[in-house]
Amino acid sequence: MKIIVCIKQVPNTTEIKIDPVTNTLKRDGVPSIINPDDKAALEAALRLKAQCGAEVVALTMGPPQAEKALRETLAMGADAAYLLTDRAFAGSDTLATSTIIAAAVKKLGADAVFCGRQAIDGDTAQVGPQIAEHLGIPQITYAQDVEYCEKKGTLRIKRQFEDRYQTLEVSGLCLITVLSSYAKPRYMNVWDIVSQDEKEIGILTFADLEINPAEIGLGGSPTKVKSTATKQFDKTIETLELDAEQAANAIVEALKQKHLI
Repeated sequence: MKIIVCIKQVPNTTEIKIDPVTNTLKRDGVPSIINPDDKAALEAALRLKAQCGAEVVALTMGPPQAEKALRETLAMGADAAYLLTDRAFAGSDTLATSTIIAAAVKKLGADAVFCGRQAIDGDTAQVGPQIAEHLGIPQITYAQDVEYCEKKGTLRIKRQFEDRYQTLEVSGLCLITVLSSYAKPRYMNVWDIVSQDEKEIGILTFADLEINPAEIGLGGSPTKVKSTATKQFDKTIETLELDAEQAANAIVEALKQKHLI
């Protein structure tokens, strides 16, 4: 079984910057981490690797600095890693991004595709399902648990809902989006940290993929951000020294004045 795990290097949420011209995230020079949901997806794939000998391939799209995130996946136990990078990809929204990643999955080949549920920088939860639609394959979202059924050769997935769980089995190529609550991702181990330095990160550019240039990049993205703004907080603080009953009454009165209750 070959599992492609789609990861995203996201900016540290405390240091996000917006390009005032394009209204897109500025990633160069901003400290980045692997998106938490994607790390859970990687952990799910690595557990299947331990269970049934699956090959785990990490895939990400981004600038050259995204190689750092791929190196981390190798140090965690991934077998190979590929970076989708090209100036033609810049400014892609979720639809354009999923178009590019789906083309890469077709080129690399896979038996399953794992993604995180959503990224903390955009919170759209759209890229994974859109990849599945481009590939024309089944998708199972909000996975809380994934295991391999050896006798049937299927994957059993436990999906989380607000008030219940749903268990499904799937065979053949499929896409699964994983929740960050699935499991705590493993730490990098010494052997893999040393060996990853000897592995080459595969580079895929526009020229390597069968993509219509009109469907990618800023020009090929139907989503347009008209403007962005930073939320302003009222820093006015009123300090009161009251006993518990007086404090409770003061809070209720303040909420009434603001028409919150």
